[in-house]
Amino acid sequence: MPPSLDREGYWGKPTSTLDWCEENYVVSFYIAEFWNTTSNLIMILLPIYGAIRAHQDGLELRYVSSFLGLAAVGVGSWCFHMTLLYEMQLLDELPMIYYMCVVVYCIFETFRKENTVDLFPIALSLVFSICVTVVYLQWKEPLFHQFMIGILIVCLVLRSIYIVTWVYPRFRSMCYTSLGCFVFGFLLWNIDSIFCDSLIASRHALPPGVGAVTQFHAWWHVFTTLGSYLHMLLSLQIRSTYLGHRPKVKFICRVWPTVHMD
Repeated sequence: MPPSLDREGYWGKPTSTLDWCEENYVVSFYIAEFWNTTSNLIMILLPIYGAIRAHQDGLELRYVSSFLGLAAVGVGSWCFHMTLLYEMQLLDELPMIYYMCVVVYCIFETFRKENTVDLFPIALSLVFSICVTVVYLQWKEPLFHQFMIGILIVCLVLRSIYIVTWVYPRFRSMCYTSLGCFVFGFLLWNIDSIFCDSLIASRHALPPGVGAVTQFHAWWHVFTTLGSYLHMLLSLQIRSTYLGHRPKVKFICRVWPTVHMD
């Protein structure tokens, strides 16, 4: 993608290998991509709430870690879009790999006895994470990172669909809602990439508040957070049901779902 129209800002010239379809330093002198940055608030605050709830419910450490991992991705993404520096890009992209490994581990370990640990998938995840990190630090190709993330997502989706199809069909709606959020966010991400020039032109023609709605990469942050959060709730429901609990989905302000253990 060609870089956005450059304006000099607090963090200087971008050094990242990616520059998204939001003109730099338009809204704030201190934030390179304002909307792509602030949209990460949902990716930071909601997983922190999820981690607190998981800890209060006495859930296994891996579930607390998965929520905190998503929050770490949100912090890294905030730093990346705020600065467009290569070091901050790594702070965004590498934690995605580590977070996804934790989430994949959770969904594949749902049918294990409580408080037991299988070292093989943990070792496999560590080896995968280390190999991806070493290769990506040497070969600065974003497509490699995206391909590795894609492998983890395919594993996650296939395992989840298998469980809600053959083991716990009553959780099917949560699974497909989560998947739908991912797919819709991915669609917006591609629209933002493919039609960047047209989107920038439309933002110049529209009032600022209306033009901000066309920041589709920011919406990608929102919908991938929704998809990730819902999938973690799905994983919690499956695990808790297997352990003999009766998890219930409740809504904050009748909008945001949470899982409560009886």
